[in-house]
Amino acid sequence: MRKVIFDLDVLRSFVIGMELGSFARAAERLGRSTSAVSAQLRKLEEQAGTSILRKAGRGLALTEAGETMLAYARRLLDLNDEAATAIHGADLEGWVRLGLQEDFGETLLPEVLGRFARAHPKVRIEARVVRNAELIERVTSGRLDLALAWSDGFRTAHTERIAEVPMCWVGPADGEIHWRAGDGEPLPLASLEAPCLLRSIATKVLDHAGVGWRISFVSPSLGGLWAATAAGLGLTIRTPLGLPAKVRPLAAGEAGLPLLPKLDLVLHRAEAEANPATERLAGLILQSVRQVVEATPQGRVLTAAPAYEVVTA
Repeated sequence: MRKVIFDLDVLRSFVIGMELGSFARAAERLGRSTSAVSAQLRKLEEQAGTSILRKAGRGLALTEAGETMLAYARRLLDLNDEAATAIHGADLEGWVRLGLQEDFGETLLPEVLGRFARAHPKVRIEARVVRNAELIERVTSGRLDLALAWSDGFRTAHTERIAEVPMCWVGPADGEIHWRAGDGEPLPLASLEAPCLLRSIATKVLDHAGVGWRISFVSPSLGGLWAATAAGLGLTIRTPLGLPAKVRPLAAGEAGLPLLPKLDLVLHRAEAEANPATERLAGLILQSVRQVVEATPQGRVLTAAPAYEVVTA
C-alpha cells in the first residue's frame, strides 16, 4: 500500500469549509477563489482514494469516510498549529480568565492548562469552576474571557456550539438499583441545588413520562452528588463525561427509566475577537473537547451545518 501524505493546506480548506458550512465562505476567508478550493477538495479525495463528500439535495454532505477524514484533519491541523505555536510560545504574554462547569474541572482542566502552561509560560490564567448561571453572568459582564458550559438553548453574544452529548441516568457503580418504574414508589432523585439545568431536564422528562419522583438529596457541589449517588441515596442525571469510578451510567431503559435527550456543549466568548492568548487557549479547549466527545458513544461533534453547497470550478 502506497504511503499517503496529506497536504495540510488542503486539510485546512476542508475543515474551515465544514465549520463555516460553506466552501464559498471558506474560500473568502482563505483569500482563494472557489475554483481553487474545489480543486483542493478533488485533490483530497484523490489522496484519500475515496469520496469524502456526497450529494444531499442541492448541496453536499459528508460520506462516512468524510466524517472520519474530518476528525483526523482537525487533529492533524491542531497538532501542526500546536507545534508552530510552541516554537514561538515564549513570546505570547497576557492574562486569560477561564470558566468551566464542574464536569470538566477534574478531567479537562488539568490536561488543557498543563499543555497551555508548558507552551506559554508567560501567560497567566485565572480559572473558575462554577455553575452554568454564574458562568453566563460572568461572560456577559466581561469578568470571564471564555466559559465552557452546558446549554439549554440560551446564547450569549459570541457562543459556539461544540457538540451534542447524551445525557444518562447515573447510579452506584457497585450495587443494585432498588427502584423500578411502576412499583408505586417515586424515584429518589439526587440533585445539585437549584437552579440546575440538568435537574430541570430530569424532572421535566419524568413528568412527561408519568413517573413520580422526590428529591432525596441536594448538594451544592458535584463531589457531594457523586458521594450520595454512590451511597445509593438516589439516582441522578449527568452526561458520560467526567463520571468518577464510584458511579456508572445506567443502560437505556434500565429500571424502566425514560430516555433522555442530548445536551449541547458550548463555548462562550466575551468578545468576538479576543487577544492571541485567549484564542490559543480556546483552540486547545476545542481540540480536547472534540477528542473526548468523539470517543463518547452517541456523542457528536458539531459543524456549522449538516449540508454544504456544491463548489464548482
